[in-house]
Amino acid sequence: MARKVYILGGCQTDFARNWKKEDKHMSEVFKEVINGVIQETQLEPSDIEVAHVGNFAAELYCMQGQLGAFFLEADPAFYGLPTSRHEAACASGSIAALAATAEIEAGRYQVACVVGVEQMKTVSPKVGGDYLGTAAWYEQEAKDIELPFPKLFGRLGDVYDERYGLKYEHLAAISKINYDNAKRNPLAQTRAWYAEKELNVLENPENPTIGGKIRLSDCSQITDGAVAVLLASEEFATNYANRRNLALADIPYIKGWGHHTAPFRFDDKLEESKGQRYVFPHVRATITDAFKRAGIADVSELDGIETHDCFTTSEYMAIDHFGITEPGESWKAIEEGVIEIGGKTPINPSGGLIGAGHPVGATGVRQLLDAQRQVARTAEGYQVEGVNNFATLNIGGSGTTSVSFIVSRD
Repeated sequence: MARKVYILGGCQTDFARNWKKEDKHMSEVFKEVINGVIQETQLEPSDIEVAHVGNFAAELYCMQGQLGAFFLEADPAFYGLPTSRHEAACASGSIAALAATAEIEAGRYQVACVVGVEQMKTVSPKVGGDYLGTAAWYEQEAKDIELPFPKLFGRLGDVYDERYGLKYEHLAAISKINYDNAKRNPLAQTRAWYAEKELNVLENPENPTIGGKIRLSDCSQITDGAVAVLLASEEFATNYANRRNLALADIPYIKGWGHHTAPFRFDDKLEESKGQRYVFPHVRATITDAFKRAGIADVSELDGIETHDCFTTSEYMAIDHFGITEPGESWKAIEEGVIEIGGKTPINPSGGLIGAGHPVGATGVRQLLDAQRQVARTAEGYQVEGVNNFATLNIGGSGTTSVSFIVSRD
């Protein structure tokens, strides 16, 4: 039986910030979130034995690699700390967390710090879109294509339309829910933005179509952001709880996980899924693997989900892939209010990538932190009632890498 890995706490930057305008170097933001998580958990830097960084493309956006060394800039006590950096496009943060959990489960270390980070506002949207194209097969799917990823995920909507039928009004409803949820989240990028369903439904100069059924309001944000979480073994978490007069049962832990990789090209994914129930069978397998490892029968045992809504079509896919509805019937959960805060299975109470923001390498860590906060019942402003089991789904590329965690409390 796998050892439990506990989430002691975390720290997130305000996703509405623009580090370039603040004249902030990435190293300063590292220091901010690392010191923030240490302060929140009341640990010492010396308690951290290993560190993992999730990041997609700092070499492109910031001309900077070797990101683990920034831990030493945060505090001299980290001198000699073993660090590593992980990349899997938009799933980079989750892969960093998986690596950290594996080391704790193996008994190598007792406490790991995971940082997810991305600075994206250093270039124009056009250049940034080209950089993001490297998360696809660049030469075959992105080169010389303006904003390739909205077009790829627009095709996901086309596939749903061809196989099952898809009305744009349901994608617009997903967008509105995420923007509305973000208004509750004090760290969400769009919390002060104004969005109405009517704007999302109507195509106009302020909300142009970008690819397939994807309009501007269906897209996640360009975001600067960093998130840090501290993961710990059961032994350390037990001592930690005792020292602070806490109940170990109240500290969230990772109960299950899933991780799959699919073919790079979107066309190959579609070929693989022909004749199958799910459009992305590998994503469905990631979710069911997490269920199995957590000892959860199905989605009915979840109290909420943070999913990867890089576009509204990816959340539409997640709804049926989690089993909330039968394949192709995600629209039913939208119309019945199932995915809203207060619904049977709330999705993205944080606002998700559309509302909260999407600093690519940080998103998986942010989802894990939000799951921890939901389970600990400390999600200020956007808390779902009675949470015991909360899931994440983080996707890299056009569904190429998928990672799911289930965070629980005893």
